[in-house]
Amino acid sequence: MTRVLDVRDLSVSFPAADGRRFHPVDGVSLTLDRGETLALVGESGCGKSLTSLALLRLVPAPGRVDAGSVIRLGDTDVLALKGEALRRIRGRRIGMIFQDPMTSLNPVFTAGDQIAEGIRAHFRVSKSEARARALRLLEEVGIPDPEERLDAYPHQLSGGMRQRVMIAIALAAEPEILVADEPTTALDVTVQAQILEVLDRLRRSRGMAVLLITHDLGIVAGRADRVAVMYAGQIVEEAGTAELFAHPSHPYTQGLFASVPRITGPLRRLTPIRGTVPPPTEWPSGCRFRPRCPQAFDKSVLAPELMPVGPGHRMRCWLAEEPAAQVELSRRSG
Repeated sequence: MTRVLDVRDLSVSFPAADGRRFHPVDGVSLTLDRGETLALVGESGCGKSLTSLALLRLVPAPGRVDAGSVIRLGDTDVLALKGEALRRIRGRRIGMIFQDPMTSLNPVFTAGDQIAEGIRAHFRVSKSEARARALRLLEEVGIPDPEERLDAYPHQLSGGMRQRVMIAIALAAEPEILVADEPTTALDVTVQAQILEVLDRLRRSRGMAVLLITHDLGIVAGRADRVAVMYAGQIVEEAGTAELFAHPSHPYTQGLFASVPRITGPLRRLTPIRGTVPPPTEWPSGCRFRPRCPQAFDKSVLAPELMPVGPGHRMRCWLAEEPAAQVELSRRSG
């Protein structure tokens, strides 16, 4: 497989009132191969969206990507780019679907104008050719009556249509990687399924890599090749999707699954994860999940690294080193 994205030890920091810096994203490492979908999963406040913004160097001031971080787009060192060189990769090599299409779309420009803007920014084409390409993109993302919608303003479109326009904008410059940040937020279940099907179809037809950011485990199964679970600014578990769903190993991942309702199998009580994600200024020392973890023990006061628990499966938890836990993990993996 061709590696298209390699992120190593990515840290993003902001200044605190006392002069120190806090790290909402702290040592994140990710990879993406051509045509692959990686799901980045976790509760709100875990640092998922900020991670995606860092990939495009869109971290809002006064935040910064810290020294020692690595973001490589193929052979390109993204963190070394400036000015026009940086603008050339935004949209052209990495496209992004932002969370809220109503606030991300400009209310005073038509859908067609906003799609054509990205096309003309990266390709030397006339206004008429850009408009024709914008029309084809609206057709590709499944908008009904695309010629009419091309001249519609955002407030004249439904939530599902606005989201499809956002997808068209992200795809306008034919990127290698599509970052989809909560692409189904605030959409009803039927429209969610349609949007996810559009993304999957376009990934297959274009050979793109997709980074799918979500808090909803329900949309990950069948849509992603691998899953990385994020908590308190760190990746706490990563595995192939089938492996993770069959054998969630980190207590946080287990908690996420325990809080998801099921419509098949025996009735069971939903078990929410106690407490909430702490703010980045108050990350706990040691294991960051320790204050909410039902399996915390003495060693949890130390900070664990990502440790293997099976082929292609790692988790950031001291349970991976405990003999009893290793036996249990081996039994489940077998």
